[in-house]
Amino acid sequence: MLTMQFGPLVLSITQIMLIAAILAAYGVSHLAARRQKAASLGNFLSNMLIAAFVAARLAFVLTWHEQYLAAPWTIVNIRDGGFTPWAGILVALLMAAWQARRHAGQRKPLLLSLGAGALTWLVLFNLLPLMKSEAATLPPLPLLALDGSAQGLVKLANGKPMVVNLWATWCPPCRREMPVLSAAQQRQSGVTFVFANQGEDPGTVQRFIEASQLVLSNVMLDLGGGLGKAARSRGLPTTLFYDAGGHLVDVHLGELSSASLADKLQKIQGSAP
Repeated sequence: MLTMQFGPLVLSITQIMLIAAILAAYGVSHLAARRQKAASLGNFLSNMLIAAFVAARLAFVLTWHEQYLAAPWTIVNIRDGGFTPWAGILVALLMAAWQARRHAGQRKPLLLSLGAGALTWLVLFNLLPLMKSEAATLPPLPLLALDGSAQGLVKLANGKPMVVNLWATWCPPCRREMPVLSAAQQRQSGVTFVFANQGEDPGTVQRFIEASQLVLSNVMLDLGGGLGKAARSRGLPTTLFYDAGGHLVDVHLGELSSASLADKLQKIQGSAP
């Protein structure tokens, strides 16, 4: 399962795991502080999370500074999912160590709180294989080209790493990220890009491409939404990243920026930024 839907809100499984870990940390912190009659750690945990969040984003921006300098306004668009986890974890641990040193009475509640968050994450992470989707390898689903010919993902990949973008013309973030994906497709000859439209007719898709003046290859029709069902994704755009062996390496829910796309392409190509 790649996403879960809560009313109009669609969250990736990674986002849900992070929220669960944070809630566990806050809950245990509150209970431990009450039991030991110590000061609440709520404010400190909030400050620590904010600092970790900023550090993770800043580290990612610095890693992919060329892409962000080309479009500086995208630096604040955190919806692209561009974060460097180790930087955030390092800042959080340093802040926790400083807090424990300054306030001896908060050491045990702080340790229990961080332990609860880490344990929750690890448990959920180890449960991920049970939620494995049919898209863990390239699904053997037939897609239609705009000329009506049938194509399969394995044949389209031709032994190369592959990016499969699930999109629709009515989806604003899908339309916004298309120029980024189109430019990457022109540059990255060693990666196969497939644009699998979800459930729309050929005329609608063709009119969108002509109006947008985008240069796109491998625009396919997934009339029954089979890829979305195989990936268990309820939100668009969803982009699947496969290595040359056809194994799913990463998934992105939502709009991609040049930087976040470059980061994920690095994962499936094994190249340096």
